[in-house]
Amino acid sequence: MKFFQQLGLGFSSYGNAFGILFTKGLWWTFIFPVLLIFLLFLAGFQSVDLLTDWVKSSIFQATNIEQAQFWGSGFVKGLMTGVIWVLFKIIFFFLFSYFGGFIILIIMSPVLAFLSERTEKALVGHQYPFSLTQLMRDMVRGILIALRNLLIQLACVIGLLLLSAIPILGWIIGIFSPVIIFFLTSYFYGFSFMDYSNERRKLSISKSVRIIRKYKWVAVANGMILSLLIILPLCGIGTLVCPFAAIVSVVAGAVAMEKIYQAEGIALPGK
Repeated sequence: MKFFQQLGLGFSSYGNAFGILFTKGLWWTFIFPVLLIFLLFLAGFQSVDLLTDWVKSSIFQATNIEQAQFWGSGFVKGLMTGVIWVLFKIIFFFLFSYFGGFIILIIMSPVLAFLSERTEKALVGHQYPFSLTQLMRDMVRGILIALRNLLIQLACVIGLLLLSAIPILGWIIGIFSPVIIFFLTSYFYGFSFMDYSNERRKLSISKSVRIIRKYKWVAVANGMILSLLIILPLCGIGTLVCPFAAIVSVVAGAVAMEKIYQAEGIALPGK
């Protein structure tokens, strides 16, 4: 497949994904993102509040400002508390915007593995007998793939930062690095969604890498939705929608992989 064909397959798979989710009775899986959002924000904001209290107490003790009685001391203490609270909230959203997608992939790996399998059944009628061992393997592989992709992405970002320190070349890289990082992130998200199908076909991670690298623009198109939502700066709306996008994206990834298997002549297990 050429560039535009791969992009077309990646994007068009989303239309099939919505159809499968709502015609095959899989809509109930959207319950999991609701629970995940609640837990993530509860844990995240609770952690921020605890960290704010700890840092505030440490600063107040070090400066002895808690006992200060000068005019306006109450205002100064309140201002310091507010600045620390806002600073840690910003750090929390920044960290989630970078690591949030991979956190979602890791936590939701059991649901995503299940959905990818059900999508294959809907498309080609192949049903895998339930196996707790296989489900655990799918989960572990999903987590390993997410961690692998995260580490590679971190290495690439660090490499871009180092190159940006070089005069002239650094200016050029500084201009294009946000675009490069966006496409890189999209590719790795798409890779994670599509690899669930490769695990069921008993393909090794190295062979999965070769196939998805060959169809890299399908992976980019598949992961682009989640990547866009992660960086969407609309009062956290993108963050709220991301787990729902992961549900749709993994189904779209399975749809795209069935087309790729046909193109590559990769048969179903046992056939």
